[in-house]
Amino acid sequence: MVQKYQSPVRVYKHPFELIMAAYERRFPTCPLIPMFVDSDTVNEFRSEDGAIHVIERRCKLDIDAPRLLKKIAGVDYVYFVQKNSLNSRERTLHIEAHNETFSNRVIINEHCCYSVHPENEDWTCFEQSASLDIKSFFGFESTVEKIAMKQYTSNIKKGKEIIEYYLRQLEEEGITFVPRWTPPSRAPPSDAAASSCKKQAASSAAVDTDPALKDGLSGEPVSNPSGAPEPVVGTPDDKLDADYIKRYLGDLTPLQESCLIRLRQWLQETHKGKIPKDEHILRFLRARDFNIDKAREILCQSLTWRKQHQVDYLLDSWHAPQVLQDYYAGGWHHHDKDGRPLYVLRLGQMDTKGLVRALGEEALLRYVLSINEEGLRRCEENTKVFGRPISSWTCLVDLEGLNMRHLWRPGVKALLRIIEVVEANYPETLGRLLILRAPRVFPVLWTLVSPFIDDNTRRKFLIYAGNDYQGPGGLLDYIDSEIIPDFLSGECMCEVPEGGLVPKSLYRTAEELESGDLKLWTETIYQSAGVFKGAPHEILIQIVDASSVITWDFDVCKGDIVFNIYHSKRAPQPPKKDALAAHIVTSPGGNNAQLIDRAWQLGRDYSMVESSLICKEGESVQGSHVTRWPGFYILQWKFHSMPACAATSLPRVDDVLASLQVSSHKCKVLYYTEVIASEDFRGSMTSLESSHSGFSQLSAATTSSSQSHSSSMISRWRFC
Repeated sequence: MVQKYQSPVRVYKHPFELIMAAYERRFPTCPLIPMFVDSDTVNEFRSEDGAIHVIERRCKLDIDAPRLLKKIAGVDYVYFVQKNSLNSRERTLHIEAHNETFSNRVIINEHCCYSVHPENEDWTCFEQSASLDIKSFFGFESTVEKIAMKQYTSNIKKGKEIIEYYLRQLEEEGITFVPRWTPPSRAPPSDAAASSCKKQAASSAAVDTDPALKDGLSGEPVSNPSGAPEPVVGTPDDKLDADYIKRYLGDLTPLQESCLIRLRQWLQETHKGKIPKDEHILRFLRARDFNIDKAREILCQSLTWRKQHQVDYLLDSWHAPQVLQDYYAGGWHHHDKDGRPLYVLRLGQMDTKGLVRALGEEALLRYVLSINEEGLRRCEENTKVFGRPISSWTCLVDLEGLNMRHLWRPGVKALLRIIEVVEANYPETLGRLLILRAPRVFPVLWTLVSPFIDDNTRRKFLIYAGNDYQGPGGLLDYIDSEIIPDFLSGECMCEVPEGGLVPKSLYRTAEELESGDLKLWTETIYQSAGVFKGAPHEILIQIVDASSVITWDFDVCKGDIVFNIYHSKRAPQPPKKDALAAHIVTSPGGNNAQLIDRAWQLGRDYSMVESSLICKEGESVQGSHVTRWPGFYILQWKFHSMPACAATSLPRVDDVLASLQVSSHKCKVLYYTEVIASEDFRGSMTSLESSHSGFSQLSAATTSSSQSHSSSMISRWRFC
């Protein structure tokens, strides 16, 4: 595979001619580069006017390689051919180099360029690119590649130091100015003019030694009356400055800088639309350990996703519903000791099920995306405020109040899908995650969620149980004491909402959620069904492996129903259009599907595996069934008829009122089902059974009743 390198633009705040004078002193040898043993001039050409000077050298290098490898290769030194083309008229120097030794096995090409800075003609820019292609090398291809890249990286780091070393040497000799090239036909300057030029050069040199003015010209931060640093002037669209990278992106190795520049150039050449900021590109490279091909793949997918869903305009075009503002217990809160924006999330106080029921997954996802977009904006602001690169934020998660309500499977599934979207489109944005007051139920949630979190992200998690966060190694190591939130025994008032239970009056039906704005997901968790008198709603689940677990969660939105589970060894026949027994009815209140043929007899064609469960209007029901046999399982929601009073033939007042509430003998349910492996389910349940003591005051506001069977668990939750 061909290894490529592209350097950022290195800027010398000296004129081109002075830089050339320093550069020439590198030859024939350079004491700062021990591996550069010697060089001989092979060819040389100079134009009549002296503007063009081309010189070709044969350079002798002593590569720092194992002695055994040198013995196998049969050489002690490696030779390179370097061609320098100086154009004094255009003020450019192009350097081309290639290897002479082992050129049939290893191909190395390098190109460097010195040129005048596009915005300041008294400064000089330097760019460098190279490629390495190892065809074969006695079976040591991988070793040679590592040695070559190590040597090259080492020399790149010394490049700027070498030029600055010779600049100091020239200054010690009293050479601070080299005149520009002029055509020979032009008359030489008089003594007075020459004296004036020298004075001007001396004045220029004096100005150049003024650090404040020097920094001002370079666009580096300078002091101002307000005390806040001024932002650095942006780099050209097609180049990145080495100083800019260090100031805004951090300390990168030469190869990491190369990956950033090459990926950015590729986007400029091929990507139509808005090019992401350098910080954003760098996050994707870090997420894939600077593998350009892998980073490019996920970055392109993310850019397409952002364009498709208009994520760039999310903060301006989308406003969080009032329900989120009132009941989503999260918000930004100052910054940590490293200058990272700090986000506080009181997860234990949030009613996750209520938020999903009231808003749907789409609104929750959009809110999480808006939080991430706001986080990116705050990172940029803090980079300017603190004068150093800040590319991630810290998240503080308080789990006080976490209980089994938060392990509601549809809610966990929604959380996993949100994590998947965030991981794919906001990599390396989480600098640190502080999890505080983790209760005993937390390991269950962590077991479910952690496999979906990237390994690099998972290593940033710090988890504290109870009040451990108050001691050494706790919160004070990462957050200043004066900004610790009040609910964590701090003195800073935190404006994050306290959360609480979402009123059921705010719940929305599946149809209402479906009629919302543009979807970021193409599927929904819940399905809606109508249940009519004499026409139950049934779904079919095929089980291949015995001891699988069928789980369900449903809400009775209207009327009262009876919930049953049946098993059959044979599959129900597809409904026929003219059949009176098996049919599908579509209604505004949701689909209605009947699978059990009326000719089937209970106990012969199919059997009941659970006792019937009567569910009242407004109830939320969760449960599971461990299957004993393979085959076909049918979940049935059936209209519940009010029983007549046994003492009299006259109907009771309650029965009459209840019948009036169920108009046209129609009920409605929202349901969700899933089949999971029994070992995963039982492992989770074992952890749950040992965590009842971790319930908090939030669960105290929830009443529950349950029915237990040898093969299942059914629980119903009524929320105040």
